[in-house]
Amino acid sequence: MSRAVDHTVSPAVAEEELLRAQVYGLLARLLSRAPDADFLAALAGVAGEGGEFGAALNQLAEAARGSDPAAVEEEFTTLFIGVGGSERTPYGSYYLTGFLNEKPLAELRVDMARLGIARADGVREPEDHIAALCEMMAGLIGGEFAPEDGGTVDLEAQRAFFDRHVGSWAGRFFADLETSPSARFYRAVGAVGRSFLAVEARAFDLAA
Repeated sequence: MSRAVDHTVSPAVAEEELLRAQVYGLLARLLSRAPDADFLAALAGVAGEGGEFGAALNQLAEAARGSDPAAVEEEFTTLFIGVGGSERTPYGSYYLTGFLNEKPLAELRVDMARLGIARADGVREPEDHIAALCEMMAGLIGGEFAPEDGGTVDLEAQRAFFDRHVGSWAGRFFADLETSPSARFYRAVGAVGRSFLAVEARAFDLAA
């Protein structure tokens, strides 16, 4: 599902904002499809800079160094696709209501239209898939969407979208991913996602 929504190349943004967008982009990529050998090799060189999130990045790098691409692809299938049902259900509606395609998805689509976010052609997954939401956050931070009112997506608008569509459930999803019986490589992905969202939530609180 990479490229779940249509967006354009963003203008220059502050370095710290670019880093936030890059982490969301990384999570979107890892949760849309299994990493191939080249991507695993790139992840093996990632180094954290301290704190829980830095430790999670180091865990991800270690997991990448010890993973076989075919095994990671099989793990991805078991976790998120599965035959007769996946081990984890990475959709906001499911985590918030217990069912797919419920009110949270309808509310997300309203906010997407307002913010100028269009679903990409050929994408079959509902828009409240965690990979799509991470991609949307990356685009919002990078200023890559054009809101229908002609305005810009400032930090307050980012926070509103985060609180409503990501922070309300994705932390639980990532924590569940860390404890999934079939997770090996993706246990580290869960740690990165959970710790990063905690950093995001604290930063939004401080900025309020």
